[in-house]
Amino acid sequence: MTATDTARLGGEAHESLPDVKSVIGPALRAVVDRLPEEVRGVVGYHFGWLTATGRPATGGEGKMVRPALAVYSALACGATVDDAVPAAVAVQLVHEFSLLHDDVMDGDRTRRHRPSTWTVFGVPAAVLAGDALLVEASLALANSGRDGAAPGMVMLSSAVRRLVAGQCADMDFETRDDVALSECVVMAQGKTAALLGCCCALGALFGGGTPEQVDCLRRFGEGIGLVFQLVDDILGIWGDPASTGKPAKSDLANRKKSLPVLFSLTSGTAAGERLAELYAVDRPLTSAELVHAAELVETAGGRHWAQSQADMALAEALACLRTVTPALTVVEGLVDLAHLIARRDH
Repeated sequence: MTATDTARLGGEAHESLPDVKSVIGPALRAVVDRLPEEVRGVVGYHFGWLTATGRPATGGEGKMVRPALAVYSALACGATVDDAVPAAVAVQLVHEFSLLHDDVMDGDRTRRHRPSTWTVFGVPAAVLAGDALLVEASLALANSGRDGAAPGMVMLSSAVRRLVAGQCADMDFETRDDVALSECVVMAQGKTAALLGCCCALGALFGGGTPEQVDCLRRFGEGIGLVFQLVDDILGIWGDPASTGKPAKSDLANRKKSLPVLFSLTSGTAAGERLAELYAVDRPLTSAELVHAAELVETAGGRHWAQSQADMALAEALACLRTVTPALTVVEGLVDLAHLIARRDH
């Protein structure tokens, strides 16, 4: 890693994220500027760059965790920040595509502390904006001129296919009463872990990594992806809306069969049985019932189980990094990012 890379990314992951925004942000804006006028304003709003009326805005962007994983994976293989930019841009575009569609499917009305895109522009506009970003993700790789462009497109497409399969399973679970915990884990591995694994593998690929390094970093990313989903599920019940930017206990309100919920439902406990009764109520749950549902998940052991699984997945993911060379200090950047994901509170 060059001195310039160190200055642009910082020494630790939690310090690096704003710097990743400064590196990747201009490339993302260039992509949005190329979009058809009909969707440009919708995407600009979703990214937090514009208000609903098209005026400049700030503060709505995400943390760029996925681009950061791609960049640090490239650096771990001895590359520079610039080598990783196409991969980092592509994975962020896929992530934003998934958020646009996810909010529509879940009916979530808040994203990043303001109204979700579909509530402002309508469902068709939000879906088309997501479609446009998915196309641009592939073009970011195809037009990069890098040797890894073609295999990178296959890698990204495969991750999206797994993401879609996981999302389909997640939606299917909402109408099923016989979902097994193992099914829910597989769903999380597709819906979330596949893309985070792709972030690391794609960064390593564009960073000139060996096949062994690319595979190792993919497995690291998928492990971190499972951590991410487990923590996300915990926050979906007990997270502070002021930090998460989403309504309190939103997963319970949507009757999501998240990992801690499904553990509780299949726990064979009295609390799990009562939770099943609440989930079967044919009307929106009241605020008091949502609070009680959260208490039931905790009593049934769902919160403790999810946290312990996240801790185990984190340890296994970090073990994958021991075979990545060179530059232990750069690998430590990935370690810091992993811990940031595991302990995030929003």
